[in-house]
Amino acid sequence: MAALSSSSLFFSSKTTSPISNLLIPPSLHRFSLPSSSSSFSSLSSSSSSSSSSSLLTFSLRTSRRLSPQGFTVKASSVGDKKNVLIVNTNSGGHAVIGFYFAKELLSAGHGVTIMTVGDESSDKMKKPPFNRFSEIISGGGKTVWGNPADVANVVGGETFDVVLDNNGKDLDTVRPVVDWAKSSGVKQFLFISSAGIYKSTEQPPHVEGDAVKADAGHVAVEKYLAETFGNWASFRPQYMIGSGNNKDCEEWFFDRIVRDRAVPIPGSGLQLTNISHVRDLSSMLTSAVTNPKAASGNIFNCVSDRAVTLDGMAKLCAAAAGKTVEIVHYDPKAIGVDAKKAFPFRNMHFYAEPRAAKEILGWESKTNLPEDLKERFEEYVKIGRDKKEIKFELDDKILEALKTPVAA
Repeated sequence: MAALSSSSLFFSSKTTSPISNLLIPPSLHRFSLPSSSSSFSSLSSSSSSSSSSSLLTFSLRTSRRLSPQGFTVKASSVGDKKNVLIVNTNSGGHAVIGFYFAKELLSAGHGVTIMTVGDESSDKMKKPPFNRFSEIISGGGKTVWGNPADVANVVGGETFDVVLDNNGKDLDTVRPVVDWAKSSGVKQFLFISSAGIYKSTEQPPHVEGDAVKADAGHVAVEKYLAETFGNWASFRPQYMIGSGNNKDCEEWFFDRIVRDRAVPIPGSGLQLTNISHVRDLSSMLTSAVTNPKAASGNIFNCVSDRAVTLDGMAKLCAAAAGKTVEIVHYDPKAIGVDAKKAFPFRNMHFYAEPRAAKEILGWESKTNLPEDLKERFEEYVKIGRDKKEIKFELDDKILEALKTPVAA
């Protein structure tokens, strides 16, 4: 039970409790958030007006209620090997998706070319997952670099059966790749979108068919694909963990836990989110490649099938590190900090479920956060990050406002 501080806005907790109840199983139905206001105003996931917003106007085969009986999944035969082009971003957390996808395809005997945006000599290529591209080469794949707008010249006239765009966030960036793919006879186009395009809801989780932000760049891409490409599918990921990721997720928690620092979490810590191992994302994409007819024209939440609370993530990371954790909660507005800069996740319920992939593709999640985080902590220690000097200016500002001692 958390002890209340002198201000009703803040409370802290220290836990050594077991981790078995930290993960929230997939729900059979939506749940509604309480209508009464929380002590933390930031917990309100949306205003009631957003629920009346209309869905996208173009026709999709996915909906909020999917019937397994309505689809027949026929996997491609073992001998149906394909040549796949992955247009991969050179920054952010999504780059690791293309890396894992390439390795999985290669292990199944498919041909793979990764086209990374930019220049091979860029300093960005010294970071993961790019500095591990030798694993793609040794597996029989190819790596090239260049501008997606010049994709035809970059790939040198090679033909492909499938293209994955894991780079563009707007139509101007993705359209040249789509148009080239269509004109060159590509049979299937896959697009990495984002679950961040969903409008906030009072009834989480987000499911395929929910209202999206009409002005989001990813939405324009999905609309263009639906209008122009015969066989296409879009995938909306959330947060991910996995070796080769170059965007902090679990590392943010490990950085504080191993140094015996309090972990500051905005709001109550009960906000739900979804954190997937990247191999889940890769396997879902592979399912679409092997089941192109079933995947065609559909949008998939590219996430694991269990939610975790923000406090739960801190506790799971501590368990993986073999440590206890002190969690402190705060109101960003009261302290005067930007939660987006002070914390790696959204300060709200941000939780999607992969209903379409399960029901249309027969896909299953393999993410096991307690075990996956143990693996991630081993690598965290192996690369020496636990000994690295790290500054915690924003943390210190928060802890000072809460009068919480800072570890020496």
